[in-house]
Amino acid sequence: MIQQWLNIRTLFLLVAITIVTGTVFYSNYLAKKIDEDETRKVALWVEAQKNIASAGNQGLELASAISIGNNDIPIIETNENDVINPGNCVNLDTVAIKTDTTYLPRMLRLFKKEHKPIFYVISEKPYAANKYFYGQSVLQQQVRYYPLVQLVIVSLFIIVVVIAQRTSFLSTQNQVWAGMAKETAHQLGTPVTSLKGWAEVLKDIPGNEKIVTEIEKDIQRLELISDRFGKIGSQPHLDEKNAVEQVRSMMDYMRRRAGGKVEFALNTHNETYIPAMISPPLFDWVIENLIKNALDAMEGHGKITIDIRQTEKHILIDVTDTGKGITKANISKVFKPGFTTKKRGWGLGLTLTKRIAEQYHKGRIFVKWSEPGKGTTFRVELLRPMVGEQTENP
Repeated sequence: MIQQWLNIRTLFLLVAITIVTGTVFYSNYLAKKIDEDETRKVALWVEAQKNIASAGNQGLELASAISIGNNDIPIIETNENDVINPGNCVNLDTVAIKTDTTYLPRMLRLFKKEHKPIFYVISEKPYAANKYFYGQSVLQQQVRYYPLVQLVIVSLFIIVVVIAQRTSFLSTQNQVWAGMAKETAHQLGTPVTSLKGWAEVLKDIPGNEKIVTEIEKDIQRLELISDRFGKIGSQPHLDEKNAVEQVRSMMDYMRRRAGGKVEFALNTHNETYIPAMISPPLFDWVIENLIKNALDAMEGHGKITIDIRQTEKHILIDVTDTGKGITKANISKVFKPGFTTKKRGWGLGLTLTKRIAEQYHKGRIFVKWSEPGKGTTFRVELLRPMVGEQTENP
């Protein structure tokens, strides 16, 4: 589905680019044609000015018609020294000509960049001539700038479509996650309830005390897992908890199950209380998944260091292992559903971890550092509670 969406989006983007590119080239072609036509019109207009300037009446009516007929191409007349004749500047802002002394010189500089002037030589000796500088008509400007307007409109359209499609995809993905989580919690509920009943039965049989104790621990663990999945399927309530104790408790829990060849270290920078707004079961799941991931990477021996500290705005938790590390090519994939380097597993542990940290706790999780053969550091970044949200230090 994702690949299909990417292919459709790529095709849509290519079609849009092709349309805009074709329009740009065609508009430039039209603009050049209009420019050539306007150059001929200006040359004809200058010829009309010559005829009008001559004293004869022959052809005066035609010359006047040609002169008056130019109502769209802006023209500035100067002498041979580029001194502007304000009385013969056409299709320009007449109010600006009267009120702004810099208007005509500014337009002259612009016209010089756009076209070469057309000369009307009055006399050779002494040399006297009029120069006619002209700019682009409104039509030519519209043709030139139309592709840019179209490009902006098409770009906005593409952005809206991509955002809408992405929002739809994420909404569907969220519904799938929530549905799976709720169904898992529901399916676990029935056997857990049954196991609790059998544990009560075993309590009445002498000699089963140790067995019942261990079974109850496993039942509590299953209840915790069910509770976690249930919270993923809905918006969990966040409480202020001591992040130091929360991390320490989960680290101690995992240490007892990691074996004697794995060393654990917790660095709190002499902090004993760091308040954090969290859902304890889900936050514990984040730390547990990161430690499990570290244990898998170290293959049963090495060191796991958890560093927790707070800055002005954030609580930073770094989980570092001395395992096999992650290649640069895989760093961008580790949080994607289904990605795993293990022979067994669904590749959902880090995906769930990211979802819990970012969607439910409004934080971030990312690979801070990794080097193949040396280890990896995952960073969890949470926002510190606002002053009004904090309760007294228990």
